[in-house]
Amino acid sequence: MSNEAILNRIANGDQDAVQECLKTYGGLVWSLARRMLRNSDDAEDAVQEIFVDIWKNAGRFDPSQSSETTFIAMIARRRLIDRIRFTQRRLSPDSIEDILAEPADVSKQSVQTVVEAKEAYKALQQLRPEQKQVLQLSIIQGMSHQEIADATGMPLGTVKTHARRGLIQAREIMGLGDPTSFKEVAV
Repeated sequence: MSNEAILNRIANGDQDAVQECLKTYGGLVWSLARRMLRNSDDAEDAVQEIFVDIWKNAGRFDPSQSSETTFIAMIARRRLIDRIRFTQRRLSPDSIEDILAEPADVSKQSVQTVVEAKEAYKALQQLRPEQKQVLQLSIIQGMSHQEIADATGMPLGTVKTHARRGLIQAREIMGLGDPTSFKEVAV
């Protein structure tokens, strides 16, 4: 075993370092994946992707910037967060109407939430089509402004304007305050 960092050895093409990396950091990466992901199959897939990412980025490791463990944990964490975000953004097979349907056994707070969600849905239906589209992609799909711009072909500034104006108009429709008091609306 060399005194040189495992990642530096991987970057230099040392095949033994790949196995050493798995042996040394496999437990760390696996524990992060199991902690952040619900399903063990997803965790196994994520661990494989993480190690491929680690090997691809081994040349970027700089021991003066961080420890090898920190570098690997950061790559793992970023990959896991990306995976979680992707999973959450996938289209739901349920329609918005199904999501808003009132369940039979609900608490008072749940009923209030359902009522508010229905009011918000009605307000959303009254918006201009492009405002409605931007807000649905943002709120329901969880997409960022940039992702909406990429998906719809709208300029980024237009997406932000539709989001802001749509939220202000929806709040007005719902009777939730003076629109002139809104300085910034984050979506």
